[in-house]
Amino acid sequence: METSIGDPGTPARPASLSPSRASDFMQCPLLYRFRVIDKLPEKPSPAATRGTLVHAVLERLFDAPAAERTAPRAKALIPGQWDRLREAKPELAELFADPAEPTDPPGSTDPAQPADPSDPAQRLERWLAEAGQLVERWFTLEDPTRLEPAERELFVETELPSGLRLRGIIDRVDVAPTGEVRIVDYKTGKAPRPEYADGALFQMKFYALVVWRLKGVVPRRLQLVYLGSGDVLTYDPVVADLERVERKLHALWDAIRQATDSGEWRPRQTKLCGWCDHRAHCPEFGGTPPPYPLPVRAPESADTEQGRMGPD
Repeated sequence: METSIGDPGTPARPASLSPSRASDFMQCPLLYRFRVIDKLPEKPSPAATRGTLVHAVLERLFDAPAAERTAPRAKALIPGQWDRLREAKPELAELFADPAEPTDPPGSTDPAQPADPSDPAQRLERWLAEAGQLVERWFTLEDPTRLEPAERELFVETELPSGLRLRGIIDRVDVAPTGEVRIVDYKTGKAPRPEYADGALFQMKFYALVVWRLKGVVPRRLQLVYLGSGDVLTYDPVVADLERVERKLHALWDAIRQATDSGEWRPRQTKLCGWCDHRAHCPEFGGTPPPYPLPVRAPESADTEQGRMGPD
């Protein structure tokens, strides 16, 4: 989700926070600036586009009656959903035009490497087949004939008492007959190692916080379905969890506002830098960021309190 307002081509101060943009800032403040304020273009990647395609297929499958939600039917949806994606984003037509490169970031499925990487048709065929494998694996993790989602691809937005606006899109919301809520998110990559599970759950806790503030209901369960490795990660939040996330987001938002005012967006080099489209503009790789497009405000005093990201 975009976190600025006004004309998409006009730089503007960040106005809201989504899980993906919050993760961007925690990963690298300069990456956040490039995406939210500068709005630098990014090339579509096979891995991210495959994720979008699989999500679309799993969403549309629930249009069918429960008894017809089978793996063959789901895989049959792939060509049509791929056509819809290309119509919506014409730039995807060039996705397989260049020579094949390892484009999947860590934690995703293995890169598509067809026998002849110079043949766009073979590369597309292999890529679609991998999408089909991910869709088929889902049926080993969940039984869609026994699910009736209350919501799919649900846009949620709320404003906290502080004025911070949170927004995002939840893949699926299940509501039990007793009223208990389960939030489900599909991941086409592999499950993280246990020591990184908290980071993976940040997005889900973000959604749980939004639902809690909107509906006054703490979701009973958060569920991450990893199609790349065939794992399901679950977490049952409590109010104290969501209050911690809220404090973390306030601290994060303070840091974003201070960086916006000062124009100081520090790069942070990580193992994900190799998949970043903006290395040509990044000082960590000898680049120079474009001129800062927003007014820079002088600090009110030398001892202005610095924003800190609190514990999750």
